[in-house]
Amino acid sequence: MTDLAALHEKAKGEGKICAVGAIIRDARGRVFVHRRGPDRRFLPGCWDLVGGHVEAGEDLLTALRREIEEETGWALSGTPALMHVEDWVADGPNGPEPHREFDFCVEVAGDLGRPRIERPKHVEFRWIGPEETSILDENRGADGGFIRRIVEIALSRADAMAQGQ
Repeated sequence: MTDLAALHEKAKGEGKICAVGAIIRDARGRVFVHRRGPDRRFLPGCWDLVGGHVEAGEDLLTALRREIEEETGWALSGTPALMHVEDWVADGPNGPEPHREFDFCVEVAGDLGRPRIERPKHVEFRWIGPEETSILDENRGADGGFIRRIVEIALSRADAMAQGQ
């Protein structure tokens, strides 16, 4: 198993701001995405995964658990599986801010048909399958295609697992 604490410490040691993302799938294998509010500083009006920054004193899984609860009202259940790690840069108040995002496939407990989205930070949600990933192109490249890429990775892995590969 990957040592998450070591990965987190390495990222911080490299000057990265750490973030987590949750790949949440429903019983049909679709992935949950929600649209950021139009007044958000970062990626306004764009589709996104559940997640956010790791706060001081948190480890990756604590941040993941907190973000899922804050953004959906659901509770993390089971053991999250690290699916993808990627570096990206956002414009901060003092210039470019390098990030390292750790994306996990997770299971959640709660009514998947009724997330408690964090308004006005998020304004709508969808469950999307492989044939619907083009909706993520609405981000107009503001995310460098990151969200679509992560969702497609998650969907392809789900398909492979369903086929026993």
